[in-house]
Amino acid sequence: MGALLRFKRLTGRDASTITDEDLEGLIALFYCCIASACNADGVEWPYSLTMFEDILTEDEVKEMTKLMARENPEDSKKKEPKSSR
Repeated sequence: MGALLRFKRLTGRDASTITDEDLEGLIALFYCCIASACNADGVEWPYSLTMFEDILTEDEVKEMTKLMARENPEDSKKKEPKSSR
């Protein structure tokens, strides 16, 4: 729940508005999920969203998208995000 609220505060949007073509929204959601999980576990997360975007690779985005689709089977029909690189 924290990740969804964090995403809303960060972007001003609900996570439900993210589409398969919304690479910026997907990366922001990944960031919020990781930051919230680290916070809940007491693990330091020293990255800003911009720093996270800079270190994230295209393969990592694809892998995280697959993991999220596995967690949300009703969304599994969505395509992988198109590369912006």
